[in-house]
Amino acid sequence: MQHAVGSPLPPPHQPGHGPAVGWSPAAHHPGPHQGPAPVPPPAAAGYPMRSPHPVASQQAPAPGPQPAPGPHPQPAPGPHPAPGPGPRQAAPVPPPPDTTGHVPLPPGGPVAVPSVPPATAAAPDPTTTTLAVLLIGPAGAGKTSVAKYWADHRGVPTAHISLDDVREWVRSGFADPQTGWNEHSEAQYRLARRTCGFSARNFLANGISCILDDAVFPDRPVVGLGGWKRHVGPGLLPVVLLPGLDIVLERNAERSGNRRLTDEEVARIHGRMAGWYGSGLPIIDNSQLGIPETAQVLNEVLTRSIASPPSW
Repeated sequence: MQHAVGSPLPPPHQPGHGPAVGWSPAAHHPGPHQGPAPVPPPAAAGYPMRSPHPVASQQAPAPGPQPAPGPHPQPAPGPHPAPGPGPRQAAPVPPPPDTTGHVPLPPGGPVAVPSVPPATAAAPDPTTTTLAVLLIGPAGAGKTSVAKYWADHRGVPTAHISLDDVREWVRSGFADPQTGWNEHSEAQYRLARRTCGFSARNFLANGISCILDDAVFPDRPVVGLGGWKRHVGPGLLPVVLLPGLDIVLERNAERSGNRRLTDEEVARIHGRMAGWYGSGLPIIDNSQLGIPETAQVLNEVLTRSIASPPSW
């Protein structure tokens, strides 16, 4: 008869025959067998017991009473114990700890307006205070250079997030506004601003200051400042960097790739940026200032903005 699963069981060994077919010769001891057969290990659950020595079943049993054969010993008669609980389930094994060093991070939320210090308190030091700054200006104003320098020379951790860098994360299908402003370039600018805002909120929630730079136009308040306030929070401190047109044209000429604009486009953008005058936002004219000097003026402007946040 064949086993229900797998290959047929080996046939029983007959006297005068060699080892049963299918049994491994390694299961037999070399040389003549001496003494009683060793006790085989218990059979695996669901499978019959088989002796590793087929010839042992033909030897005479040892003197003395032998227990009756059976698959399992019968319990002694008597009252049966009450049934106990079922088999205990093994406790689930917890996953191994994260060997990369998992650090829980506070979730990012809207940045609140900086608290106004009392009149008797010293003015806060913008180089050691956690801040969210938005540096606004036309192409060629030096926003990226000043933002990087300012972030590099602070006394607290600070991140620089450039809108143009995030916008250029799109490789295939990049909507370059130089080829014509359309709904695709508009959507990618909005998406980049929202991504920058999420990043800034996450950095700030974990104690890292941020400075963002973008060419925000005063004649588009909903998309410009309104969008940044929604994405980052009312505690964002905007500062306008606006040198003269001749300086902007000179710096733009040193650019390359899609960062370089035509002189006509630069002049048009610079003219629109002039609308920030009278808006109430602080404006820095860095026409005659280098990068370190502009960063120093930025600290002075931020000190005043912390003490008296601008209304925007």
